[in-house]
Amino acid sequence: MISLSCNSDVYEKSSELLKAIAHPVRLQIIDRLRDGSCNVTSLYKGLKLPQSTVSQHLARLKSAGVISGIRNGNEVTYNLANDEIKNVFLLLIKSQNSNI
Repeated sequence: MISLSCNSDVYEKSSELLKAIAHPVRLQIIDRLRDGSCNVTSLYKGLKLPQSTVSQHLARLKSAGVISGIRNGNEVTYNLANDEIKNVFLLLIKSQNSNI
Protein backbone atom coordinates (compact mmCIF):
# COMPACT_ATOMS: atom_id res chain seq x y z
CA MET A 1 0.00 0.00 0.00
CA ILE A 2 1.23 3.49 -0.84
CA SER A 3 1.32 6.00 1.98
CA LEU A 4 0.57 9.54 0.85
CA SER A 5 1.53 11.22 4.13
CA CYS A 6 -0.78 14.18 3.53
CA ASN A 7 -1.40 16.92 6.03
CA SER A 8 -4.92 17.57 7.28
CA ASP A 9 -5.36 20.52 4.90
CA VAL A 10 -5.13 18.18 1.89
CA TYR A 11 -7.82 15.94 3.34
CA GLU A 12 -10.03 18.95 4.07
CA LYS A 13 -9.70 20.28 0.51
CA SER A 14 -10.33 16.82 -0.94
CA SER A 15 -13.45 16.49 1.19
CA GLU A 16 -14.74 19.87 -0.01
CA LEU A 17 -14.17 18.85 -3.64
CA LEU A 18 -16.13 15.64 -3.16
CA LYS A 19 -18.96 17.54 -1.45
CA ALA A 20 -19.10 19.98 -4.36
CA ILE A 21 -19.55 17.26 -6.97
CA ALA A 22 -21.79 15.06 -4.82
CA HIS A 23 -25.06 15.80 -6.59
CA PRO A 24 -26.53 14.12 -9.68
CA VAL A 25 -27.08 17.41 -11.52
CA ARG A 26 -23.53 18.60 -10.81
CA LEU A 27 -22.17 15.28 -12.07
CA GLN A 28 -24.21 15.71 -15.25
CA ILE A 29 -22.81 19.22 -15.69
CA ILE A 30 -19.27 17.89 -15.30
CA ASP A 31 -20.05 15.19 -17.85
CA ARG A 32 -21.26 17.78 -20.38
CA LEU A 33 -18.14 19.92 -19.80
CA ARG A 34 -15.72 17.02 -20.30
CA ASP A 35 -15.60 17.57 -24.05
CA GLY A 36 -15.42 21.34 -24.00
CA SER A 37 -17.06 24.52 -22.87
CA CYS A 38 -20.78 25.29 -22.65
CA ASN A 39 -22.90 28.27 -21.73
CA VAL A 40 -25.84 28.16 -19.32
CA THR A 41 -28.40 27.95 -22.13
CA SER A 42 -26.78 24.86 -23.64
CA LEU A 43 -26.55 23.24 -20.24
CA TYR A 44 -30.11 23.83 -19.03
CA LYS A 45 -31.63 22.87 -22.38
CA GLY A 46 -29.51 19.73 -22.56
CA LEU A 47 -30.30 18.77 -18.98
CA LYS A 48 -33.98 19.73 -19.36
CA LEU A 49 -33.89 21.67 -16.10
CA PRO A 50 -34.84 25.24 -15.21
CA GLN A 51 -32.14 27.81 -15.89
CA SER A 52 -32.16 28.92 -12.25
CA THR A 53 -31.47 25.36 -11.05
CA VAL A 54 -28.53 24.93 -13.40
CA SER A 55 -27.17 28.36 -12.46
CA GLN A 56 -27.23 27.45 -8.76
CA HIS A 57 -25.31 24.25 -9.42
CA LEU A 58 -22.82 26.10 -11.62
CA ALA A 59 -22.24 28.60 -8.82
CA ARG A 60 -21.54 25.77 -6.36
CA LEU A 61 -19.10 24.11 -8.76
CA LYS A 62 -17.39 27.41 -9.51
CA SER A 63 -16.97 28.34 -5.85
CA ALA A 64 -15.35 24.95 -5.23
CA GLY A 65 -12.92 25.46 -8.11
CA VAL A 66 -14.35 22.57 -10.15
CA ILE A 67 -15.25 24.79 -13.11
CA SER A 68 -14.25 28.20 -14.38
CA GLY A 69 -16.24 30.72 -16.34
CA ILE A 70 -15.23 33.17 -19.03
CA ARG A 71 -17.50 36.15 -19.59
CA ASN A 72 -18.07 37.45 -23.11
CA GLY A 73 -20.61 40.27 -22.89
CA ASN A 74 -23.73 38.87 -21.24
CA GLU A 75 -22.74 35.24 -21.84
CA VAL A 76 -20.56 33.11 -19.57
CA THR A 77 -18.92 30.02 -20.99
CA TYR A 78 -18.00 27.31 -18.48
CA ASN A 79 -15.11 24.82 -18.58
CA LEU A 80 -13.72 22.22 -16.22
CA ALA A 81 -11.00 23.84 -14.14
CA ASN A 82 -8.47 21.07 -14.83
CA ASP A 83 -8.02 17.53 -16.13
CA GLU A 84 -7.88 16.10 -12.60
CA ILE A 85 -11.58 16.92 -12.18
CA LYS A 86 -12.29 14.97 -15.36
CA ASN A 87 -10.27 12.03 -14.04
CA VAL A 88 -12.13 12.02 -10.70
CA PHE A 89 -15.44 12.08 -12.56
CA LEU A 90 -14.43 9.25 -14.88
CA LEU A 91 -13.22 7.15 -11.95
CA LEU A 92 -16.55 7.61 -10.14
CA ILE A 93 -18.63 6.77 -13.19
CA LYS A 94 -16.46 3.82 -14.15
CA SER A 95 -16.67 2.36 -10.65
CA GLN A 96 -20.48 2.57 -10.72
CA ASN A 97 -20.86 1.21 -14.25
CA SER A 98 -18.89 -1.91 -13.35
CA ASN A 99 -21.39 -2.62 -10.56
CA ILE A 100 -24.47 -2.34 -12.77
